Formats: sequence, structure tokens, C-alpha cells
Amino acid sequence: MPANKKPRRLNYAVNKKRSVAWGKVGKAIAHYKKLEKRVKFEWETKWLKNALAVVTVKLNKYKININKI
Repeated sequence: MPANKKPRRLNYAVNKKRSVAWGKVGKAIAHYKKLEKRVKFEWETKWLKNALAVVTVKLNKYKININKI
């Protein structure tokens, strides 16, 4: 690699990838909180139960503890 070129892969991994991942985590947490409010208001419907299952899997994937949200 020539001396005046920037390593593009390193820049992507450091600058873009991490910020995108934290955006996903924040949106998943916000979605979980919104669904919890709906469960209190509407009770637990089948649609809400399935949506909570999907969000719970995402939070487990990101290693976020549901009890501390």
C-alpha cells in the first residue's frame, strides 16, 4: 500500500461500524420500552407477545439485561 493512502477498512471498522451497532441497540431498547407500555395499556395480545419475543432475542444477542432497562 502506498504511504499516502489511508487504510479504508480500518476507518470503516472504527468510525462507522461501532456507531451503527449502538444505534441498533438504542432502537431495540426504545422498542422494548414502548412495547411494555402497550402491554400495560392493552393487556397481552398475541401480536404483542410475538413482538416482545423478537425484541427479547435482539436484546439477548446484544447482551443487554432486560431487568436493568
